Amino acid sequence: MTNRQFSKKQDARQDDIAQLPPTAWAVLGLLSFPGERTGYELKKWADSSLRFFYWSPAISQIYAELRRLEDLGYVTSSRSGPEEVRAKRRYTLSPRGREALTEWADTGGTGPSVLKHPLVLRVWLGHLSDPARLRARVTEHITCTEGELAGVREALARAEGVTQWAHPQVALRWAERQHLAELELARAMLADLAELHPPGTEGQLPPDAPTDG
Repeated sequence: MTNRQFSKKQDARQDDIAQLPPTAWAVLGLLSFPGERTGYELKKWADSSLRFFYWSPAISQIYAELRRLEDLGYVTSSRSGPEEVRAKRRYTLSPRGREALTEWADTGGTGPSVLKHPLVLRVWLGHLSDPARLRARVTEHITCTEGELAGVREALARAEGVTQWAHPQVALRWAERQHLAELELARAMLADLAELHPPGTEGQLPPDAPTDG
């Protein structure tokens, strides 16, 4: 291969890398661990690990990306034989896919984290809400977060002692600390709301509110 051909090949791969969405890299990342996996298995793994610190793509997104990645030669697939009641297609990361994933993981900036917090947005609009209902929303969020924290700890327990999951364990420990911080922030928010509108004062007009007459 000439230098010119090699350069063109590199440029083509860079174009592929630049055009792939985050979901594609997430799917490739799930496939970077040993073994073959079906789209359904990838979804289950994303739900029990990836979603705690990034997000979990829908099953339709996973299959769409698997088809795209196979077209690019980044993954290979094989269909199960007649011994299985329902035929399944299993996917594996190809050497080309591992090379691209490694390049993507090792290069480029991480960028700022993006926070879209539905609860905080509703609290920001709290002047349109009933104070008791708003506090109830925060309480519901605390309960939900406690459940998510339990899920993180279950994932950590499953990964415990598995050598190839050492880095996922680091990410999950970060997720555990993040959920603990979220609980602390939510409880502080609940206290702030209680101070702003003490229970039992709902329905009272603030001093500067317009009145009839």
